Amino acid sequence: MLLFMSLMILLPDVVCHIPATASCVLGNPNLLKHNYYHRGDLIIAGIISQFYMISDAVNFRRHPSEELVDDLINFMAKWTYFASLELLSTQGKFIPNYKCDIQEKIVSVIAGPNANICPFMPNVLNIYKMPQLIYGSAPMIDNREHTVFFHRFFPNEDLQTKGILQLLLHLKWIWVGLISQRDESGQRFVRNALTLFAQKGICFDFMQELPKETFSNDLDIVFQDFIALYKVVMNSTANVVILYCENQVLAVFRIFPYLSEYEYIPVRRKDKVWIMPAQMEFTSVPFQKIRPLDFIHGAISFAVSSKEVTEFKAFLQMRSPTSEEEDHITRLFWEQAFECSFLKDKIGKGAGVLCTGEEKLETLPNSMFETTMTGQSYSIYNAIYAVAHALKAMLLSKYKHSARVDHGSLIILKEETWQLHPYLKTVLFNNSVGEKVFFNEKGELGTGFDIINWITFPNQTFLKTKVGKIDPLASPEESFMISEENIIWPTMFNQTLPLSICNENCYPGYLKKKIDEKPFCCYDCLPCAEGKFSNRLDADDCFQCPENQYPNEAHNHCIEKQITFLSYEEPLGITLTTVAVLFFGTSTLVLRIFIKQWETPIVKANNRNLTYILLIALQLSFLCTFLFIGQPDPVKCLLRQTAFGIIFSVAISCILGKTTIVVLAFMATKPGSQIKKWVGKRLANSIVLSCSLVQVTICVVWLAICPPFPDSNIHSMAEEILLECNEGSAIMFYTVLGFMGFLTGISFTVAFLARKLPDSFNEAKFITFSMLVFCSVWVTFVPTYLSTKGKYMVVVEIFSILASAMGLLGCIFFPKCYIILLRPDLNRKDKLIKKT
Repeated sequence: MLLFMSLMILLPDVVCHIPATASCVLGNPNLLKHNYYHRGDLIIAGIISQFYMISDAVNFRRHPSEELVDDLINFMAKWTYFASLELLSTQGKFIPNYKCDIQEKIVSVIAGPNANICPFMPNVLNIYKMPQLIYGSAPMIDNREHTVFFHRFFPNEDLQTKGILQLLLHLKWIWVGLISQRDESGQRFVRNALTLFAQKGICFDFMQELPKETFSNDLDIVFQDFIALYKVVMNSTANVVILYCENQVLAVFRIFPYLSEYEYIPVRRKDKVWIMPAQMEFTSVPFQKIRPLDFIHGAISFAVSSKEVTEFKAFLQMRSPTSEEEDHITRLFWEQAFECSFLKDKIGKGAGVLCTGEEKLETLPNSMFETTMTGQSYSIYNAIYAVAHALKAMLLSKYKHSARVDHGSLIILKEETWQLHPYLKTVLFNNSVGEKVFFNEKGELGTGFDIINWITFPNQTFLKTKVGKIDPLASPEESFMISEENIIWPTMFNQTLPLSICNENCYPGYLKKKIDEKPFCCYDCLPCAEGKFSNRLDADDCFQCPENQYPNEAHNHCIEKQITFLSYEEPLGITLTTVAVLFFGTSTLVLRIFIKQWETPIVKANNRNLTYILLIALQLSFLCTFLFIGQPDPVKCLLRQTAFGIIFSVAISCILGKTTIVVLAFMATKPGSQIKKWVGKRLANSIVLSCSLVQVTICVVWLAICPPFPDSNIHSMAEEILLECNEGSAIMFYTVLGFMGFLTGISFTVAFLARKLPDSFNEAKFITFSMLVFCSVWVTFVPTYLSTKGKYMVVVEIFSILASAMGLLGCIFFPKCYIILLRPDLNRKDKLIKKT
């Protein structure tokens, strides 16, 4: 619901006046009624838009105003064409392409702020190559044909889009809504925003288009559309909504928060942070008294960068609707703002009192009339001065070719308006507040935007606070500035920074997982897997800690791994050391008993030399466990497995030798046996020496090709770095164990075959049982060793050594010690040779 008006603004008179040589008498009854005109030699014309707000839609439909209906139904492109053609006619007449009074020459046209003017105005004015200055956004004039005659007193619109993006990123708002207008400007913003915002991790909860303005009084359809939009916005989880529309939309949005008062709209009202572009200059939609302004409390808007012009307020105070007869615009504003009329016959028909012209503008709430210069007012102010400077530059260039300097006005009047374009394109000056005004290479105003925070009060006044800026001429670090601490937020947020995210952030220790059929800003949070961590919000993935670290329980940072090994100081090390010493002492005591009783029958019965070697081997096996305790070093690593393998091979060889001698001795007693010659010390010594030599050879080969070495195992334990001996070659290690198993199997088989020999040779029974214990220990050792990690692998091996060695010592020698110490009566030769 827009009506275009014609606005004539006077440039100060130049030197001379040329009388009119002709006058026209033709007229047109459809001349635009709302206009302002002031005579002068050179005229800067303006075409601006006016907005109508119908406060009582029901009464308007029943008793519509004839004048208003005429304006509404006639609003279309023709009014823009009509206004453009009227500028090209004699003042007060409508005779296109014919102008009688050559003194009143139009040198440029200023238009705005609504973009609807821009597509139609060039179709007329471009024919005359008329300079056109636009103080609003007009993306539809980007084609080359139009830009030749267009000069935009509006910064680059892409800069504003990037500014909105920077604002969202700075305040960490990644889940937003978008309401745009169904026109080229809105569609262009949507296209740019979708790509640009998505690249920076911002997505939209909803994207709604407002219906294109229509000029009928079918308000029910409009109202239903608006209710649907209201439900979408209020049901949205986004706390931030970008309202990318024109001026007139904002006035309609004033009823937005009050829709929840209707019983059939069961949607609770929620405060939103509205982000509005510079196209939406709220106070350029005046005369709105039907609703308060609280819905924009805490809103953030962009405005063309401006500074306060100190003389502007004084200029406004001098304005009066009665001072100039042809100032129809001021009279119209005055009547609507102060609810009065200059015509007595209108009193009682909507206007309460008679206008005196003495009413004070300062008494009006600034929602209706702002006495400070807005961004759009500042653009118009600079546009007028830009034309003046361009005219001056053109005049100075003509002086160089003219002998009469005092006829500057005459020179300009004789020039065509298109000759002003190069001077406008290159205009560069400092305005009255010291700010540089110029156009960039695209014909746009070479400045940036201010970021404004809106603060409203119950008396329908508001305060606009500048909280930031976008400066394309500044360094990248200073091109976007905002003072977050100075922003007043909507009441619902209790002055805390609003959050606008689809869901809560994934805290450190979690990773994001996309939810199917949802925008990428919506995700689930999954805990990091074992051994991984994340140390920032909304991590896309969890990461492994460095090799010498492990994640803490919350998986949000890494901790240094503890260096560990089986030490003498820890309880387990102390226990194993004590047991090894105790067992060594026991074996030493047994050896001493056997040495002391070396002449007794029970000691001599089964090869004393092998018995002594076996006891010494068992002693060494207990001592070799100390190679497994303590921090590994090269010597320990080289000796411990080889010493263990050789010592146990000697011990088992001795047992094999003793068992073999017993079996052969029994077989030699049979008449005619040829085995008697094999029975003797030489055979036993050969068995021990040959078996031990094989194990020694295996160990030498192992040490030669791939010897064990100290190593730091950082992978086997999640929270510890294990200092261990790397065996070098697992094959050689299991070869040593395998040969020991082979000897044990043979010994067990021979002893098992000799278990039923007469009592005089009953040692075989004890050897059988000792081999059974030995085999049981080492058969369980292998799977236990492979399934154990860390220092407990060493513990398993030490336990196996101690258990198997003690099994041999106990099963073979404890019964004999019992006889020697407690039953000496049985330690006689006649008892040993007794037959069963």
